Parts: sequence; C-alpha cells; structure tokens
Amino acid sequence: MFTFLHAADIHLDSPLRGLEAYADAPVAQLRQATRRAFDNLIDLAIEERVAFVLLAGDLYDGEWKDYNTGLFFIDRISRLRKENIRVFLTSGNHDAASQISKGLRLPDNVHLFSTKQPETVTIDALGVAVHGQGYHTRALAENLARNFPQGLPHHLNIGLLHTSLTGREGHEPYAPCSLDDLLAKGYDYWALGHVHAREEVSQSPWVVFPGNIQGRHIHEAGNKGATLVRVDERRISAVEHRDLDVLRWSLCRVDLTDCTTVDLALDTVRQAMEAQQARADGRPVALRLQLAGESPIHAELHRESAPLTEEFRALAAGLGEMWLEKVVFATQRPVPLTQSLGAETPMADLIQAIDRLDFQPEALLELVPEIGILQSKLPPELLQEGGLIPASQAGSLCEEVKEMLLAKLLGQGGSR
Repeated sequence: MFTFLHAADIHLDSPLRGLEAYADAPVAQLRQATRRAFDNLIDLAIEERVAFVLLAGDLYDGEWKDYNTGLFFIDRISRLRKENIRVFLTSGNHDAASQISKGLRLPDNVHLFSTKQPETVTIDALGVAVHGQGYHTRALAENLARNFPQGLPHHLNIGLLHTSLTGREGHEPYAPCSLDDLLAKGYDYWALGHVHAREEVSQSPWVVFPGNIQGRHIHEAGNKGATLVRVDERRISAVEHRDLDVLRWSLCRVDLTDCTTVDLALDTVRQAMEAQQARADGRPVALRLQLAGESPIHAELHRESAPLTEEFRALAAGLGEMWLEKVVFATQRPVPLTQSLGAETPMADLIQAIDRLDFQPEALLELVPEIGILQSKLPPELLQEGGLIPASQAGSLCEEVKEMLLAKLLGQGGSR
C-alpha cells in the first residue's frame, strides 16, 4: 500500500492580479502566494509519506526573470529528496522547451520527461509505470496522447500529460485529445494538467485535472490544491482533494430582493462576507461582490454605486484579512420602467434612447472618435485582449453605464 500526490499548474512566481489598485492590498502575500502554496505541497507530500509526486506541466509561468525561480524549485524539491520521495515532471505550454531558455541541473530524485517522444519510467518496487511527454513548443496543436504506449501488464499505469482534452472554457486548446484516446491506453490513472479548475473527468479509470494550487485572480475562485491518491495492491482505492492555497479568491453573490433599505442591504452583504470568510478556513480572502435580485432599492444602489462601493470595502476591511476586488451591481427593478412611467411619455422616450446605447468597440469609435486616438497611443501589451474595451467585457460595461444613467435621471426626477 502506498500513496502519491498529483499536482499541476504551479505557475511559480506568477503575479496575482486584481487588487493592485488598492492601497490596503496584501502586497507581500500576493507576491509570495505561489511559492507559499508550493511549500504547502512539499509539506503535504512529506506528511503523507507519499512514494512520489506527479507535476503535470506549467511548473513555471514562462521565461524566468532571473535564476531565483529555478533555485527556489530546486531547494524545495531537495527536501523531498531527503525523504526519498521521487518527482515526475512534464512541461506544459508555459514552461515548454521553447519558453524556458535557462537551465539548472535537477536533483537526482526528479525525472523530467522528454519533449520529443513519450517515455516510460518504472518503479519496480511498487509495480508502477509512469508514462509522459512534455511540450517542445508553447502552442502545441498535436495529439500527444495518441503516441503514448499501451499500459504495461502487472503494473499500475499512470499517464502524465498537459492537455486541454476536447477543450475547456478559458484555456487554449493545446495537446488536444479525447477521453477515448486516454481510455484506449489501458492506464489506471491519468494525471492531467492545464485546466485550472479541479475536475474528475472519469473514475473508471481515473482521469483527473487537480486544478492549480493557488488561484491567481477572480476567475480562479474557490479552493485550490492537489490530489492525493491511495493505492492498495496495485489498485487505486481512494482519490482525495487537499487544499493548498494561501489566499482564497471568492465570488460572492448576494440576493437583495427582500432589502427595502440600503441599511438592510449592507447588513445582508456583511453576513454574506462573513460566510465566505468562514469557508476560507482562516485564509485571507479576495472577494468579488455581485448584488442581484429584483430589489426595491435598485435605482438607489446604482445612483450611489461609488460611495456604496467604499462602504462595502470598509465592511470587508472590518472583518480583517478580506479585500474587495470588485462590486458588480446586477440587481433588477421589481417593476419595468415602461410600466411605472407609461410608454407614451417624454421620459419613456429618453429611457428607450439610453437602452439603445451600444458599447461594442465599433459603435464606441463612432460615438467618441477620441477613443480610437487613445487606443493607437497605448502600448501593444495593453491591447492583447482585443482593444481598449475587450468585446467580452463590452456587454456588462454597457449595462452598468445604462443603469447609472437611468439611476441619475430617475433620481433627479424624484422617481425610482
């Protein structure tokens, strides 16, 4: 009987994004988060006395700024060497051979799989065969799984692969393959990487994305960690997630349907924040607040969105070890405006004109030509996501601005 640990997408020294603009942001924790999470991984491996650790790609976050990133990894892996714990490592798109030009000699307890063809390493004392291949280039479009060897008889066979499978939202379609491609190899466990959300794709056999060990922004919210696998008589007997993150990103949706005053809304938000803090088990929390529901105070919320945001930020700060990343005002009116104001009124015509506003990039350039001039002067790296206002964000931005305009208009008119 033995155990092994499966992790992926460490992204050592990758910056955490979303709190940089705030003076009270936990700068030191943001800078060191991926390293501290990796320390937790090493501690877990030693505490559980695992036989080996699998790292399924994206150990690094691209080209090193200096050697300190690699030296940190070697120092921590050497702790495992002292405990006779082996490490099997494969490269992913962020640390492909073409991405990492610097090299350091790895400790002899580490096996880095070839980027040219699949390799098989056996651990005879355990009856284990680990099969793997890394990336030779970042944008890898070929199906690596297809060339993996068949599982060895009388062994527990493990595949180590950085892949998008058939595609996952928010992840580039690198090393694509199907679940059938994996099942055809006859392995007992596929240790995958690349997808940052934990997913058990299959349990017979096990095909697992462990997710990354530390969320780096609000789109990587929730608990993050690694997968601990227990083996009994060359059969997998248990697969368990273990949390490793040191700062928790949290999406907090609060329904304000029953809130008739701003004070009630603030109290409801505070209770929701406390619940999120409790779920983080003592970790600092970076929280995005989404206000939802058909709220009687919808117009007031949007009209006073700026000062209310500061009040919400103060609530978070008052709880300690919590920072507000953003507030999304997404409530709705209990009664449509056209019904409350009447369809044939000058006010209704003005509201319809606001509702027709289009914030898609092309329409914005026609409405405000200066945006195009500003965009042409910005550095290219700021425009990588599709322009000054990315198309993916234009819709939500348009709705927010419409609501602010309507709230101001109706507020001055004395109606909500």
